[in-house]
Amino acid sequence: MIARYEKLFKALGDKSRLRILKMLELRPMCVCEIRYVLKLSQPTVSGHLKVLKGAELVEDKKDGLWVTYSIKRDQLNKEILNILKNLDKDSQIRKDLKLVESISRESVSQL
Repeated sequence: MIARYEKLFKALGDKSRLRILKMLELRPMCVCEIRYVLKLSQPTVSGHLKVLKGAELVEDKKDGLWVTYSIKRDQLNKEILNILKNLDKDSQIRKDLKLVESISRESVSQL
């Protein structure tokens, strides 16, 4: 039990991972979409997703050519997301979410 909390708090201790969680709260996304919003390299985004997956915060699903990431739904994650609602007023988070609403994996995978 303590091992999960250790991984959880490590995962939450990074600004980019918090931004990813807020985006995935809005909708499932692929690496190319997350990379586009965060302006980070594909390996960096994949590394962040690996940490979030290791902390059991996100899960992935093969979807044709893409791997789609989403929030793993369980009681602990529900409580974590409730706490992260406090970030909704952050200007960077608001910009991220607005951009997420305007893109699709098809539109950004060609960039």
